[in-house]
Amino acid sequence: MKNVVEMEWLSCHLEDPNVRIVDCRFQLGAPHEGFNAYLEDHIPGAFYFDLEKDLSSKVKEHGGRHPLPDIEELAGKLSAAGIDQHVTVVAYDDQGGPFASRMWWLLKYLGHSKTFVLNGNYSQWKEKGHDVTDKIPQISTHNFKINIQPSLLIERNELMDKVNSKNEDYILLDSREEKRYLGIEEPVDKVAGHIPNARHFFWKDALTLNQKWKTVEEQSSRLKGLDKEKEIIVYCGSGVTACPNVLTLKEADFPNVRLYVGSWSDWITYEDYLLEVEK
Repeated sequence: MKNVVEMEWLSCHLEDPNVRIVDCRFQLGAPHEGFNAYLEDHIPGAFYFDLEKDLSSKVKEHGGRHPLPDIEELAGKLSAAGIDQHVTVVAYDDQGGPFASRMWWLLKYLGHSKTFVLNGNYSQWKEKGHDVTDKIPQISTHNFKINIQPSLLIERNELMDKVNSKNEDYILLDSREEKRYLGIEEPVDKVAGHIPNARHFFWKDALTLNQKWKTVEEQSSRLKGLDKEKEIIVYCGSGVTACPNVLTLKEADFPNVRLYVGSWSDWITYEDYLLEVEK
């Protein structure tokens, strides 16, 4: 895999000064649980990055529930964690990879190519008997250099133009669970439904039953209906669980994959929003 590393590989590189580990554990609805779990134990050398404090900015009128973080602030935090262009970053969480994938995508967006997601959850790491610690790592500050990759992101206005134009040069994927996509149930946002023309592409279908990443071959039927010649735009509720789908598509060598970070929670904050529901 090009964007995923195995636990055995990471276990052998815990002392490698050019490998940096990021703990992204988080619990939606209980925002302190991830950091508390990190303080209890974590992979040796791992720095903690919080979904809402580090990987997102504060919620405003627009931007969704997890807007893009301030890029300069994030770069400063990455520098403080000893991350620069020479360092390989491996991110993990304990829920199948959505938060680690958000970290992975942000690093890619900032131009850091040496970034990966751990194959499997932290709980599985412990079950396999790999090392854990409660020690907070100390490291000298590096200089993280920002090199924004704008092609990885799409803003709401551009997506709206595409939806209104009714052209067929792009494919829009909704990563949420089916009931939310269909508009049958909406437990989080104020409006139910999906963006017009979106296909359902549930993010958890990228994982095996034991929450390991499926290979491209294992996902061949899932990916079969997608055209690599077209632009692929991915969204979810707030730009988090869409990231595993972005990773999946990049694994399968889709060249033009873009994330709508604000996603559904941003889309519905505008008066002119359009939606579809399945009857």
